[in-house]
Amino acid sequence: MAAILPALRLLADEGRLRILRLLAQEELSVAELQEILAMGQSRISMQLAQLKQANLVSLRRAGQKNLYKLPPAANEPFLSEILERSRAEIAETKFDDEGLRLVLARRKDRLRDYFDELAGRFGKHYVPGRSWQGLAEMLLRLLPPMVIADLGAGEGTLSVMLAQRAEKVIAVDNSQKMIEYTRSLAQRNGIDNVDCRLGDLEELPIADGEVSIALMHQSLHHALHPAKAVAESWRILQPGGRLVIMDLMKHHFEQARELYADVWLGFTQAELQDLLLSNGFSLSTMAVVHREQEAPHFETILAIAEKPRA
Repeated sequence: MAAILPALRLLADEGRLRILRLLAQEELSVAELQEILAMGQSRISMQLAQLKQANLVSLRRAGQKNLYKLPPAANEPFLSEILERSRAEIAETKFDDEGLRLVLARRKDRLRDYFDELAGRFGKHYVPGRSWQGLAEMLLRLLPPMVIADLGAGEGTLSVMLAQRAEKVIAVDNSQKMIEYTRSLAQRNGIDNVDCRLGDLEELPIADGEVSIALMHQSLHHALHPAKAVAESWRILQPGGRLVIMDLMKHHFEQARELYADVWLGFTQAELQDLLLSNGFSLSTMAVVHREQEAPHFETILAIAEKPRA
């Protein structure tokens, strides 16, 4: 354990307290801490170096990764009490705890690791007859006919694809030009079950319980109030209906606000789960499904939640 005064100086920082709380529960890598805390890698690495120098964390090498934890020598009563009190005083700790749970659950998912590796090869090597488009078409045809709301439909490509199998697709967008483009795209492809509606994610032009599936594909981070958009999805879904959100994992690429008109720089898994649960959904799936290889290395997160039947 470090001398008391230097240790207390380190513990006066909320970020370092959040790190120590997590490392007191589980051995974690920098990447895992970055995912849970939504902090930059350099900031976390600097804080870990300071904590390690003070003997408040220890380091273990595991293959290509460095794993950090709270060493037994640092787990003294006064430190345990500080960490416990910080749980009540630092609002972000509830998201930290849930983020930790999700990280640990994903560690156990060895099968996902296998498919992640397979996905990395899928588009890089030619195999006759194998394509993402063909796979998507096959999976779409497994869906039973139902009413689907494509919320933030944009140019309508996904709406038109879904309409080939759906009973009806309600394509909602707040841009009149996007709505007109979607309508013309459906007409050119002989699709007559795409219902294009001008509207906002937070005030959907859809009746209560009108749809079986509500889909937000890279649209939630454009909502001014994501909680209102999720609440609206709840309203339009019939009991037993599902909300599917595919969006960006929280990142720090500030230029996205200007380049892509993004209001939010993505969401952590814990933030997204909190949005869903606080609006009455039960969560069935939460996973990172894609990681871009080129900077700024955007990650895509998939969440599927259900509106209870009763």
